[in-house]
Amino acid sequence: MKHEPLAIAMISDFFHPNVGGVENHIFMLSANLIRRGHKVIVITHSHPPDRVGVRWLLPGLKVYYIPFPAIASSATLPNYFTFLPYFRVIIAREHIHLIHAHASLSSLGQEAILHAHHLGVRTVFTDHSLFGFEDAASILTNKLLAAALKNVDAVICVSHTGRENTVLRGQLFEISEDSSALVVRPNVYVIPNALVAEQFTPATKPVSSETIYIVVLSRLAYRKGIDLLVATAPRICSAFPNVNFIVGGDGPKLNDLLQVRERHLLQDRIELLGPVRHRDVRDVLVRGSIFLNTSLTESFGIAILEAACAGLYVVSTRVGGVPEILPHDMISFAKPEEDDLIRALSEAVAIVSKGQHDPIEAHQKVKNFYNWGEVAERTEIVYDAVVKSEQKDLWTRMQR
Repeated sequence: MKHEPLAIAMISDFFHPNVGGVENHIFMLSANLIRRGHKVIVITHSHPPDRVGVRWLLPGLKVYYIPFPAIASSATLPNYFTFLPYFRVIIAREHIHLIHAHASLSSLGQEAILHAHHLGVRTVFTDHSLFGFEDAASILTNKLLAAALKNVDAVICVSHTGRENTVLRGQLFEISEDSSALVVRPNVYVIPNALVAEQFTPATKPVSSETIYIVVLSRLAYRKGIDLLVATAPRICSAFPNVNFIVGGDGPKLNDLLQVRERHLLQDRIELLGPVRHRDVRDVLVRGSIFLNTSLTESFGIAILEAACAGLYVVSTRVGGVPEILPHDMISFAKPEEDDLIRALSEAVAIVSKGQHDPIEAHQKVKNFYNWGEVAERTEIVYDAVVKSEQKDLWTRMQR
């Protein structure tokens, strides 16, 4: 189905040259929308001294690096009306029809949604993460999100679990016609992430079955469940003399891994690679047979998808949207507990040792399930529905 070409502005604090799931999602979605005939630009904050002003990325993606400093984790502080002059000039200059904001923690994205209505520009928001409801940071973030999404034209989530979380946090529900219940707004959609399968092909030579390598690629932080890895790695090494670990990533929990490796004399069994560039991820993955994800919260988990595409059998904690990603014959689940993770890893070692997992078949399945062309096509449908819907007037927006 052919859709009318649109001028779209992707807006987020999180974009290249930083590397991550949100950054990659924005770039790949933008590139595929350009291929489908749309005009797409990106608005993000600067990365001095190299990324300030306007830059171009292949395939013809124009990026505006606004001169706002990042405070922590590449996020900016709320700028309120300081962002408006930049935003208004860019929107007018590029003749933008629709803005697409990404990530709950992006101040630029939320402010763009609030400003866009005054300029007659339609709005879409994609949420990539899960958040709680109890700690102070989550409460503040949820309040800001609910305010920003009061009048948004459409919301996209990357998993059904993420949708439930975003609906509750953003208060995206209305009173039913008979006033007996609350119903979710019809403009909340689920469109999963994807990947370029050709970048994650399995190893050309079969991985040795004598020594089994468990690969972990993650930010080494509490939210990623690194404490579980610290607790289980020595026990797995003790139970299976032919199993070693390869750990890639950096973060505050790196010292814990270094200490446990030294305490148990596992320097030759647990290899710590440090930060791994995205272009090197595939080369690290194909060294192993099992991929381990210990996250305590995860909306989608693109790393799991990349590992499965590279032919690895996956072991993961059953959290968030992870159960939605792969068929059950490609993954073993565990509760986020030490003993249950040991059980799941032992099960995975047995499966790999017996040759019951076919890397080529796994790659083909992922290739058939996930591709950016389909994500762009489904996003187009959301854009089309937004553009054709009636725009809310000022009084309606104020009432909300």
